[in-house]
Amino acid sequence: MAAVSDVSFEIFDKEFVAIVGPSGCGKSTILNMIGALITPTGGAIEIDGASLNMGATQLRTPKPPLNVGYVFQKDTVFPWRTVRDNIGLGLEYRGVAPEERKRKVDEALELAGLQGFDDAFPSTLSGGMRQRVALMRTLIVDPEILLMDEPFGALDTHTKLNLHAELLRLWEAKHQTVVFVTHDLSEAITLADRIVVMTRRPGRIKLIHEVKLPRPRDVIKLRESALYAEEYSRIWHVLGEEFAA
Repeated sequence: MAAVSDVSFEIFDKEFVAIVGPSGCGKSTILNMIGALITPTGGAIEIDGASLNMGATQLRTPKPPLNVGYVFQKDTVFPWRTVRDNIGLGLEYRGVAPEERKRKVDEALELAGLQGFDDAFPSTLSGGMRQRVALMRTLIVDPEILLMDEPFGALDTHTKLNLHAELLRLWEAKHQTVVFVTHDLSEAITLADRIVVMTRRPGRIKLIHEVKLPRPRDVIKLRESALYAEEYSRIWHVLGEEFAA
């Protein structure tokens, strides 16, 4: 059975787009196709006007574009590497000189509020800190496009809100194009410029909603505003139909 069907939408440069929908509607499938982790059985995915799956076959996935970074639901940090070594892994693979690598990792540690944990191993960190390490490991190689697959889904509400604030701060500084998959409508409204609402499987686009909340956003005060409640109610009316079905 198809995961998604007849899905077509554009994401603009430096835009933050969230994808929400019922479990199994193909949200992660869309993300994995954009990241060239799986090959679409039909249609085309284009980045900067170039087809990503040009020449790809069922047996061979397209080559992942160098300007795309991926943050997975599980933090995927390597337990045998320190925080510093985890964050610098992509630079190491790219052959960046040790002095330059140290400078960039130092900047990343400061940006993520991880100073003092340079030599710590992941087993000694909280879930939120490990997710920050995974995020910085992706951001340090300066991807133009950032794909995020429910990166905060397993965290408690307090930690999640802290990371929302952290992510918004980092995004305001670097302004990557972000595609963010989540089950959490509140999270999507807090973070995104636009929200793509999917139907149940096979996933189709039911609504593309432009979030009218001004930036920069305070993740705590935002939820107390009448405008936030209005945005939530409007999208939930559409999304709730799919959950009810």
